[in-house]
Formats: sequence, C-alpha cells, structure tokens
Amino acid sequence: MANTPQSKKRARQAERRQDINKARRSRIRTHLRKVEEAIASGNQDAAAAALRAAQPELARGVTKGVVHKNTAARKMSRLAARVKALSA
Repeated sequence: MANTPQSKKRARQAERRQDINKARRSRIRTHLRKVEEAIASGNQDAAAAALRAAQPELARGVTKGVVHKNTAARKMSRLAARVKALSA
C-alpha cells in the first residue's frame, strides 16, 4: 500500500488514468464491433461508413497509448480488406 504522499498521489492518478483508458478502449471496441456487424450484414455502404468512423478512433487510441501502433494498423488493414471484398 502507498505510504508516502507522493506514492499516494501516484496511486490516485493511476486510478484516474485507468478509468479514462478503460473508457477509450471500450469506445474503440464498440466502433470495431459496428464495422464487424456491418460486414456480417453484407451492406457495403454501411460497412464503409462504419470503417471511416472507426479509423480515427483507433488512431486516437494509438496517440493516447491505449493501443499499440502495429495493432491498430493491423486491425485497420484487415477490416479495410474485408470491406473491400464485399464489393467484389
């Protein structure tokens, strides 16, 4: 348990950041799920729109340190390929 004033403050800050990061991660997952659902429904226009909405969320997760850069790039790439495949 935190004993010094500094360690107590760091513990409070860590809790606050944890809540913020959890909300951000949840928001990213929600956007990704919407893309997945649009792909599953077979509606290419809806899937493309959902992907356009999800990409900035993923990029924001990278800049905030919630998601690794390569993970976000991989997810965007794979989703874009699946959306593109709907039109074929």
